Amino acid sequence: MNLKRSLFFIFTAFLLPSFTEAEESQFGYVYTSDLLPKGKKEVEQWMTWRHQKSQGTFDVWEGRTEFEYGMSDKLQLALYANYAKTRAFHNNVDGTTFPPESFAETQVASDTHYGDTKFIGGSFEAIYRLLSPYKDPVGLAVYLEPTIGRGLRKLEERVILQKNFIDDTLILAANATVEQEGRWLPADSEADPDSEEAVSHWDHETDVNFGIGMSYRFIPNWSAGFELLNEREFSSFNIFNGRFRTNDGYYLGPSFHYGGRRFFITAVFLEQMPWAKDYANPAPGFIVDGRNYADDFEKYRIRVKIGIPFS
Repeated sequence: MNLKRSLFFIFTAFLLPSFTEAEESQFGYVYTSDLLPKGKKEVEQWMTWRHQKSQGTFDVWEGRTEFEYGMSDKLQLALYANYAKTRAFHNNVDGTTFPPESFAETQVASDTHYGDTKFIGGSFEAIYRLLSPYKDPVGLAVYLEPTIGRGLRKLEERVILQKNFIDDTLILAANATVEQEGRWLPADSEADPDSEEAVSHWDHETDVNFGIGMSYRFIPNWSAGFELLNEREFSSFNIFNGRFRTNDGYYLGPSFHYGGRRFFITAVFLEQMPWAKDYANPAPGFIVDGRNYADDFEKYRIRVKIGIPFS
């Protein structure tokens, strides 16, 4: 075999996709109904950068290390370790320093250059596929993820839809997610003595999120598309009472995916769209140029996922 033919086979082997080896995350935030085959394993590393409030300095780096296992061709299980790092200074609407939601138990002086690193907790994930996007008119899966950490209890439920077109080169996916969160907050010495914040308590919140993603494989192994997210927050586990509604924000941006035989990498860049609403804080500053800058919202998000399958 001559050199040119050898190089051709090596190049082809590298480019050709290997869909039987791994469930590949085509998107950064939106899930698909594609799962690992039975008995297959995969390690994924996530990194999310959340950047910029309406003023001051604000950055959060969120990491997730995940181990996935295909229990069957319809059931995938996973374990996560979650951790984060942050820095903030004069990022609140009144010019004070305010920690992000994942560090909400920390009380910070108003003029502090705040920075911290913490282990958030562990998560267990189960995804069960009811319908296949390759054999049925539409792919359908249900998802459950509890998270436990120090002063943190979360439960996330998700419905996943997927539809493929043009010989599976075009993927459309949609998610509807409900996440209940309980966070232990220490007493705030500066709060009104008659308020809930004046004593240590469990703070309850529910997020209702919707996501849409489109990805098109334009050459072997390479895909590009977009993701659109709508995030809605409620200050209670009761999402049917409008008085608990607090925030509403939208994020939109491009996503890119490379999937080879030995690894995949997915990257998405999202910017908050000027369509936000803040129902809990009518004071000026929380909505700036149509964008929401409450504690769990920022202007930009970048997420990168790297996955390595193995038997």
